[in-house]
Amino acid sequence: MFRFIIVVLYVVLFLLVSLPYLGLEWILARCFDKKKSDLRSLRFVQWGFKSVLFLSGVKVTFIGDENIPADEPVLYAGNHRGMFDIVATYSHVPDLTGFISKDNILKVPILPFVMKRLYCLFLNRKDPKEGMKTITASFDYIRRGVSMFIFPEGTRNRNDDNTQLLMMHNGSFKAAQRTGCPVVPVAISNSDLVLEKQFPKIRPAHIIVRYGKPVYYKDLPEDAKKNIGDYFAAIITEMLKENAQLS
Repeated sequence: MFRFIIVVLYVVLFLLVSLPYLGLEWILARCFDKKKSDLRSLRFVQWGFKSVLFLSGVKVTFIGDENIPADEPVLYAGNHRGMFDIVATYSHVPDLTGFISKDNILKVPILPFVMKRLYCLFLNRKDPKEGMKTITASFDYIRRGVSMFIFPEGTRNRNDDNTQLLMMHNGSFKAAQRTGCPVVPVAISNSDLVLEKQFPKIRPAHIIVRYGKPVYYKDLPEDAKKNIGDYFAAIITEMLKENAQLS
């Protein structure tokens, strides 16, 4: 419980410090080099996330970095086990990346400002029209060179078997279909051991993040295009089995 309190206090302090810093970078982005300002903001938040991992006693092993294209934005598609999925993966993305998150995060003080500054989007699942606006906005971000990270399961998976995924929604992959960007499958293991398994206690854990080879929508056979959620679920399941051998 003591570790949980320390992490919460740090996160609150970090968010408070983020307001003036990211506000300044927002001004600089409008007046000078926007890309450089955005990258500084990204590295600042990544430093904060790495500090959270350190304070939580979490070790993260990243596998397959070479599969992330260096010259174009991508759509990361990962399984979702816990809150530390975002902390671990965002601390490691090489370039500008936004997450598509549930819109209930908008109720959290300060955090939405930080996320919006880093191109994150908030999905309203109850209103299809608003949800489509969010998806369309992700197309625009990718065309502007910003990668997007999605969790096609739509919610955190609480199955005891880490390799048993929830249904992956076909609509989550629309950005790859519309923009032509590659999809990088991401298999995340053990993130739920940090917090979800014994909430509110935080316990040290070894998170494994494995990046698969990029897949282009145009190269998929027609059957895979029609059932693209199942297609990537099968890929990620095999990657999670590989992770299990290292846990």
